[in-house]
Amino acid sequence: MTTITDRTVLITGGNRGIGRGLVDEALARGAARVYVGTRRPLTAWDPRITPLTLDVTDQDAVRDAAARVESLDVLVTNAGVALPDVLDDRAALERHLAVNLFGTFDVTRAFLPHLLRSRGALVANLSVNGLAPLPVLPAYSVSKAAAFSLVQSLRVLLADRGVRVHAVMTGPVDTDMTRDLDVPKAPVRAVAQAVFDGVEKDEEEIFPDPMSAELADGWRGGMVKALARRLAEMPTGLPAAL
Repeated sequence: MTTITDRTVLITGGNRGIGRGLVDEALARGAARVYVGTRRPLTAWDPRITPLTLDVTDQDAVRDAAARVESLDVLVTNAGVALPDVLDDRAALERHLAVNLFGTFDVTRAFLPHLLRSRGALVANLSVNGLAPLPVLPAYSVSKAAAFSLVQSLRVLLADRGVRVHAVMTGPVDTDMTRDLDVPKAPVRAVAQAVFDGVEKDEEEIFPDPMSAELADGWRGGMVKALARRLAEMPTGLPAAL
């Protein structure tokens, strides 16, 4: 079980929305230090916050940020983008993949040595649209499905190295990103609390809001999860991941 109290946490995209909620919740749970990764300079609102300029699409910036972090117990890959499209523009799909998939990959790869030393946790904020696409956000849905597969693969490949991997399957949350979606939305604070509750309970998939929570039992007892467990038991004969 990973507790947040007295731990060092890094949250990408931590200046607003769910990211800001996760930062505040980590502080409320007694984190010793919270690195807040943002594309633009950030003014800290708590002495335990260390701002970290971090554009997840810039590999050099990601490596530089990792070099500035002394130690890390929990990495939360939260930075993301969601823009309406109709899959008629490859550039729109590439933009989503650059942030939601490759951003998650590059940040994880850069900070993995810290997590290996601490035997820490990777927490990837994904989406229920990684399981079923939202018609008005198809490129976003594609990128989240790919990111979910990435996280599941990392869980298997890192299991023997002591790093726990959590996939947060978020539904609609009341943020700027979902302002134009006419659906019930969960409050940010409640979602942030549920995310860290799931981490502390060592849940592989975390369903942190009422809409996603309806899927939890069906997912955990379903055929797809059963297949994932079965495949995870197969020997790979491969070198260490990342």
